[in-house]
Amino acid sequence: MRRREFITLLGGAAAGWSRAARAQQPDRMRRVGLITNLSQDDPESEARLSAFRQALEKLGWTIGRNLAFDYRWGTSDVERARSAAMELLSLAPDVMLVSGSPTLAVVQEATRTVPIVFIGIGEPVKRGLIESLAHPGGNTTGFTNLEPTIGAKWLELLKEIAPGVTRVAVMFNPEVTPVGVDFFRSAEAAAPKMAVEAVLAPVHDRAEIEAALTMLGGEPGGGLICPGFVTYRELIVGLAALYRLPAIYGYRAYAADGGLLSYGIDPVFQSQQAAAYVDRILRGAKPADLPVQQPTKFELVINLKAAKALGLTVPSTLLTSADTVIE
Repeated sequence: MRRREFITLLGGAAAGWSRAARAQQPDRMRRVGLITNLSQDDPESEARLSAFRQALEKLGWTIGRNLAFDYRWGTSDVERARSAAMELLSLAPDVMLVSGSPTLAVVQEATRTVPIVFIGIGEPVKRGLIESLAHPGGNTTGFTNLEPTIGAKWLELLKEIAPGVTRVAVMFNPEVTPVGVDFFRSAEAAAPKMAVEAVLAPVHDRAEIEAALTMLGGEPGGGLICPGFVTYRELIVGLAALYRLPAIYGYRAYAADGGLLSYGIDPVFQSQQAAAYVDRILRGAKPADLPVQQPTKFELVINLKAAKALGLTVPSTLLTSADTVIE
């Protein structure tokens, strides 16, 4: 056996012994490892974490009394995610809460025994992260992101608020949001009947984002669909405003930070849902027995200040259907 393999096995065994020893203590402190691609100082992080913590408190868990949180932030980079996963696993968590598709894959590689609850993961069956929604199998369960057909809905909403748009780029990171290709295909299929050309814009970092938006902004009738990139939203919202690009986003944090409009899941609500699964696991449930749940709550957010800056008049029908209108 190779030395590295031996050390890995030894580390896994030690973690297992540690968990077994703690299991004999009925009043012991339980540990939850939280790993996310968001940064610690991101207001979105605080909103999700606060919702998760408060939901657990309502279920009888108190930080410092019978529950401890261990955090790892900013894991968009695969190597950072791998390092963070190993650091958390060395603390022998009872369950891990994971957000971010690449991060989930890395955590699964690191452990097949510690229970994992994920939030906001797109197409987990197609990507081989779980066996099925009803029977996820293994040590992983959670809450999915949007279905691929949402691409057509985004295009429809963007065209409604900005009828002059004729060329729309679907921008995503194929490593972080592989389902982005499916979002694009959905938008592409719906584009002809809206007199719009849908174009694919795969990007990986800040420089590629800037290049893509500069190119799009240099052409008339440009528009943007941005499903993810929450960590880069300040840059993207700023460039969209600079180049006067009507844009729709997958997360309300964009609209809250000055983006034109967003339509998607409510991550704060999913964080509350995740707390219920974490509670059940801490009380003995197995992830394989907890079905993966699809989104049930969607929200449309419109930023009127951004619309005014772009010279757009928001249709009354769109305003009526909005969950939140930012003045």
